[in-house]
Amino acid sequence: MFKEIFENVKTKGILVHNITNYVTVNDCANIILAIGASPVMADEKEEVCEITSIASALNINIGTLNKNNIESMFLAAKKANELDKPVLLDPVGAGASRLRTNTAKDLISKRKISVIRGNLSEIRAIMDFESKTKGVDAAKEDSINLDNLEERVAFAKKCAKETKAIIAITGQIDIVADDKKAYCIYNGVKEMSRITGTGCQLSAMTTAFLAANKDKQLEAVAVSVMTMGLAGEIAYKRLSNMDGNASFRNYIIDAVYNMTPQILEEGARYEVR
Repeated sequence: MFKEIFENVKTKGILVHNITNYVTVNDCANIILAIGASPVMADEKEEVCEITSIASALNINIGTLNKNNIESMFLAAKKANELDKPVLLDPVGAGASRLRTNTAKDLISKRKISVIRGNLSEIRAIMDFESKTKGVDAAKEDSINLDNLEERVAFAKKCAKETKAIIAITGQIDIVADDKKAYCIYNGVKEMSRITGTGCQLSAMTTAFLAANKDKQLEAVAVSVMTMGLAGEIAYKRLSNMDGNASFRNYIIDAVYNMTPQILEEGARYEVR
């Protein structure tokens, strides 16, 4: 699984169109390059349909919404749907404001979304469950651990069935699920939450995996999540006493750049439920 999915990303000339937030745009571009694909960033409504037409897939991130880029998101997603190209939605901060929550919900109801990737608070908010999101971070009540994992897996499968999208919930334990099958992924370190944008980077990279593996989308998303988690582990081991979160961010990108199917196969920790 790892070898084929990785090689597809690196050999198919994947171009990812990102309508993403300006806080993490550079890191998103670099993580896409690190995995072997190419990024393009375009959110002007006059060009988003053209860019989507030449791209392999579309990554929509609502982290810094405004009236102009909301319109661009709907236009680009419509074009991607017409051309049968994968669309990933990252509902950053859903639950923190009505604008974020309603924009995410409207995109899901009015456009075909292939993957929804967020933390549990964000996913609960867009599914009309009570959510206690902490800005763009998950609330403590929405943790994923061994004690509640079975319940969280059932929730992810239910969300997948209702939205007709793959659901990727990231946290202490990551869950990647469709309505029948879920990967529970144990890679990663808690220090990754100290870096702005690891989730945004993951969404951007996952879109590349999706585009390269259209016939194995669930597995492609799972492999991407494993890659990011393992990269965090490898990067954390590199840190010296003089390093901080800026170095950690760069080390994660380096780890993705140097990732191989063999390294991932040896380091991935997951189960299927």
